[in-house]
Amino acid sequence: MPLADFRSPRLFVDAPLSAGAGVALERGPANYLGNVLRLGAGDAVLVFNGRDGEWRAVIAGGKRADRLDIVARTRPQDSLADLAYVFAPLKHARLDYMVQKAVEMGACALQPVLTQHTQASRVNLERMRANVIEAAEQCGILGIATVEQPLPLERYLAGRDGRRLLVFCDEAAEVASPVAALSARGRGGGIDVLIGPEGGFSEAERAALLKQPQVLRLSLGPRILRADTAAVAALALVQATLGDWITADQC
Repeated sequence: MPLADFRSPRLFVDAPLSAGAGVALERGPANYLGNVLRLGAGDAVLVFNGRDGEWRAVIAGGKRADRLDIVARTRPQDSLADLAYVFAPLKHARLDYMVQKAVEMGACALQPVLTQHTQASRVNLERMRANVIEAAEQCGILGIATVEQPLPLERYLAGRDGRRLLVFCDEAAEVASPVAALSARGRGGGIDVLIGPEGGFSEAERAALLKQPQVLRLSLGPRILRADTAAVAALALVQATLGDWITADQC
């Protein structure tokens, strides 16, 4: 696959993309191109929609950019890893960071779950989606991770596909090599990575997690990590041992 072009401005558009098509620009993207990037008619940008690959486009319009003319495809559409990130929501900036890093690490779905010790019960899904798009724009990612509605942990566990591997990170787990533990599970099939709240899982929640048909309780080492740090560590471990860093398993 062609390498990503990180020198050209890159923009997500929610419209079909094909050679010769025109895409009307809404006020937000038009303002970004014209007032933030200082681009105008005739300047080139890269656009993607999560479905049709990446395309080179030319800004059209008068004093204010109001349209993109699609010229040629630069990269075909690919698929994200079959890796869902499941997490107890955090507050504000730390949640923004966690969502962005999960997208950068290749997650194809983001599932907030509410646990006994979850500190942030309200989740701004539109803000989460904006962070997903921003991370994809900046990192050359073609797919857009889905953002699911928050669920109580017990409801999530009752409805999830039991054929998928559930990796849940638990500071109370025995400290052992996480690489060895993950490698012993073998490759293949989808993976759900669960990071709990800052206060950890309750004993009842831990017992419910261990009853899942395909489950791995994982320690992330001898130090206690903040939830947003644990997210990056866990996703890196999973991608390096079972994910698309070494395989082609995709959503």
